[in-house]
This record gives sequence, structure tokens and C-alpha cells, in this order.
Amino acid sequence: MSTPLGTGADPSDAASPQPASIASIAAEAGVSIPTVSKVLNGRPDVAAETRARVESVIEQRRYRRRRARESSRPALIDLVFHEMHSAWATEIIRGVEQAAATERAAVVLSELGGEHRPRREWFDDLLTRRPLGVILVLAGLDEEQRNQLTTRNIPFVVLDTAGEPQPGVPTVGSANWSGGLAATRHLISLGHSRIAVISGPTTMMCSRARVDGYRSALDEANLPTDPDLVRHGDFYVHGGYDHGLALLSRPDRPTAIFAGSDFQALGVMRAARELGLSIPGDLSIVGYDDLDVTEWIGPPLTTVRQPLRDMATTAAEMVFTLARGERPRNERIDLATELIVRESTSRPPS
Repeated sequence: MSTPLGTGADPSDAASPQPASIASIAAEAGVSIPTVSKVLNGRPDVAAETRARVESVIEQRRYRRRRARESSRPALIDLVFHEMHSAWATEIIRGVEQAAATERAAVVLSELGGEHRPRREWFDDLLTRRPLGVILVLAGLDEEQRNQLTTRNIPFVVLDTAGEPQPGVPTVGSANWSGGLAATRHLISLGHSRIAVISGPTTMMCSRARVDGYRSALDEANLPTDPDLVRHGDFYVHGGYDHGLALLSRPDRPTAIFAGSDFQALGVMRAARELGLSIPGDLSIVGYDDLDVTEWIGPPLTTVRQPLRDMATTAAEMVFTLARGERPRNERIDLATELIVRESTSRPPS
């Protein structure tokens, strides 16, 4: 069988006494050259213990597969979602496909079933495909997985990172703190002082940043932050509905709610209607994302526009830059958000 060629150790690594090769890795790990090739190509027919031993030698020797100048393999980009059940994901897919079409590359879609780390089986399949690069949406890689992609010269970019970005990992996001600040400032400017927020899970950095922006706007206006009015949902309709129902059933209910996603805003709207509240007469609502549906619901939703398609295109272009062996100008890019005022917000009731 044919064996992929390797460049050996990173030229900048002066500590390596000699360039690593597939043959030297095989000798050190005590396996055959085809076995090393199978591990590098993500083949499943290697015992777990043997795979771990080979991966350890590959990492110690800082082996890097040579970038092929020409290849008969199709040009693929792996786009990996932690969940993929909404128009939010559709906007990201469109943005990645737009950039991929320019590079004549195909997009492979995957979903992690709500997990933020890929499973071993998925990762083995990825190594077998050997894509040009990987875009992870609200997901990330552990240290071992990052090392394995780096070893095989498969670049990866994180889009809308779930947690704190790892040093050296290219990341694309949006100005979530500024978005939360703008949404809350808008409600305060209308005269609201009892404002609730329903953000996403506390485990997601974008969710925490939007709440921080909300708190900053209240502090700026010398308004207290009521812990009972700070809720964390799941970014989906049911989260907005459940928390909205709880908040609006209180005797001291808020006069305005900043929902951390448009879908949660839709849930809040349903809860309000079930309780006989009018929007915006009794309750003002601000969403987040500016999905297409927000213009067509009644009333049209005031929301924070997050440039999802531009974020996705930027992430894909960054992957292609890395795949060519170049470095992007910036490894951390946050695109601007914008408040879009429609008819779901007005002055509070007298």
C-alpha cells in the first residue's frame, strides 16, 4: 500500500536531533510502517493501545504531514455543529457554502447531538476523510484532538466558541457584550426600569457575555440588578416560553424582557399572549440574532442583529488561508452587532 510522505519535525524545533519520518516513528513505536500510516489516516483497524503508542511518538517527535500541492482527493470542509435544529444553523451553513463555492470545495455537515466535544468515532471518520480544514460551531477539541489535527496539517477554526478560546486556536465570533448592552440600553431609553433577561446556558461564553452587557447597561443607568430577573434558558422556544411564563406570572412582573435569542423571544411572546398581555402595550421584548422570521411575526421583533452569515464566511476563509500554509492577520475576530428596532418595544404602561 502507498504510504503518505512526511516532512518530519518542525524546522523551528531545534531540539529535535533528526527529522522524524514514518519509518522512524514505526521503529520507535515498535510497529510496522503501514500501521503508522493507518493511524495517520484515521483507519479504525488499529488496536486502541497501539494507536495510543503511535500517537504518543508522533506528538513527541512533532511529526507533521507534508501538505500535498496537488491531490486527487476532493476538497472538503467539515462543518461541525454542537446542535443543528434551527434557522440559526441555516445561516451559518449558507455563509460557509458561499466561501467554499469560491474555493470549489464541498461542505460536510456533522452534528454532535448537543455535545461540545466530538466523539472518538466521529474523529476517526474525520481523519479518514482528511478534509482541507474543520469549522467547529459552539464546539471545541480536547488537547489530544488538537494535536492530531495539527500533526496531519488539518487546520481548524472555532465559530462562536462555547468557552474561553484556547491560546493559538483561530476563533470567529461577534460582539456579544455590546449586543447585550445595546438591547438593554434601548429598553432603558424607553423608560423601562424593571427589565428581565433570558439568556442561553451559563456554559456558553456568548450567553454569559450578553448577560454581562445587560448588567453593564443597568449599572450605567444606576438601576439595580434583580437576581430573580436573570434567567438562563437554552436558546430555543421552550426555554423562552417556560422562563417567560414564570417571570410574567409574578405579581411584580417585568415590563420588558431581553431574550438572548430570537427563538426564546418567540417563546416569551406566546407566554405573554397566554397570560392576556399585549406586546408592546403591556410588555416590550427584544430578541437576538435577527433571523428572517423576526420581520414577519406580529408584532415584528426588535432584535440585535448578529452577522451569522458573515461570521461563517469569515471562519471558512480563515480555514482556506490556513490550508494554504499561511497565517491569518488576526486569530481572534469579533464582528459587530447592531440593534434593529421594530414594533415589539415601546414605553412601559403607565
